[in-house]
Amino acid sequence: MQASETSSGIQQASMPLDSDRRVLLPLALENLEAPPEESDYVNLHGLSMGTSWQVQLYLPPDQGHNTTIEARIHELQQGIQAQLDLVVAQMSPWENDSDLMRFNRAEAGTWHKLPQAFCEVLEHALFLAEQTQGAYDPSIGHLADLWGFGAAGKVASCPSRKEIQAAVAMTNWRSLRYRKDPDNLHGHCYQAGGIHLDLCSTAKGYGVDLVARYLRSKKIPSYLIEVGGELRGWGMKPDYQPWWVELENPPGQPQNAQHEQKIHDADIVALHGLSIASSGDYRRYFEVDQQRFSHTIDPRTGYPVQHGLCSVTVLHPECMIADALATAISVLGPDQGLAYAQSLQVAARLVVREFDQHGAAHYRESFSPAYLRMLDETSELDETVNASDDRTKIPALDS
Repeated sequence: MQASETSSGIQQASMPLDSDRRVLLPLALENLEAPPEESDYVNLHGLSMGTSWQVQLYLPPDQGHNTTIEARIHELQQGIQAQLDLVVAQMSPWENDSDLMRFNRAEAGTWHKLPQAFCEVLEHALFLAEQTQGAYDPSIGHLADLWGFGAAGKVASCPSRKEIQAAVAMTNWRSLRYRKDPDNLHGHCYQAGGIHLDLCSTAKGYGVDLVARYLRSKKIPSYLIEVGGELRGWGMKPDYQPWWVELENPPGQPQNAQHEQKIHDADIVALHGLSIASSGDYRRYFEVDQQRFSHTIDPRTGYPVQHGLCSVTVLHPECMIADALATAISVLGPDQGLAYAQSLQVAARLVVREFDQHGAAHYRESFSPAYLRMLDETSELDETVNASDDRTKIPALDS
């Protein structure tokens, strides 16, 4: 691996074109134990937030409670679904009776008490909005609907400049006055009038975190959670292998590396104590007059981003944080986004799509220093990954 400095001082890396894979390892390996050999492998799945979820885990033997394996699995299925249902009930813009929709419909000049989970997500969203000076904004609901990416449904044409300006005028995180209650569990938020919250860019990651908390409370020693492409993993399998997760590259890469630059085939992550969230412009978009409009909207301008950053992947212990950061970096763009990831010491991989004079796409990768520190490309690790044929391939879905 070769590293270089850009003019902005951000460390980037170019990988040899003949490499087949990169392996990323967590820097912290505390409490890493394999489950008992007699543990049962369990694969649970369901639907939530307009997508699917899957949880793979190893269930240790019952410790004298005389509960059947079927009953224990049923309890876990119901418990996981309950965590995700809570997020929907509080934060879904598709549910008219959710706490979020009640706030969005509220009269101007009113304060509203919010439940604990809602508060956790909103507090972090406001923190990120302040850090990015509005590149990330939880009050983006009007713009999401206007461009056809919200609960209002798809659109067939671009909105007018007047419509965009009107939606931008209603998008302002600074107008969201929020105060925490003394019990530290609830909070109150002020509806200035017409403010529409949209927490989709972080609520799904928060749901992953809730499931992880639930599994830890049930003393599950090893698990891999996936909700709509966002992941969080913990522990090892009985064969002492971690949960290997393979990240997907953007589609349309050139296959002949002798003529065009091809980005690395695959990044394989040992997911212990880590979450992964990705945002890409190739999953949700629409085209008008051969111009593609991504679902990633810059709340400061009101328009979908057009800077060529086609994929962002963030690794962080908390999936809510990774989820929100993937969106924020996607809005900030290749240079500012990478600088922001570096300032936070967050592991991030950015893929930029550029077109030459003939209209051919070319790709380049950038990495934060924290991402580079996780890389290990030794042959022994490649052999270890090759020996494990049950890698989970996860597409880089939208945040």
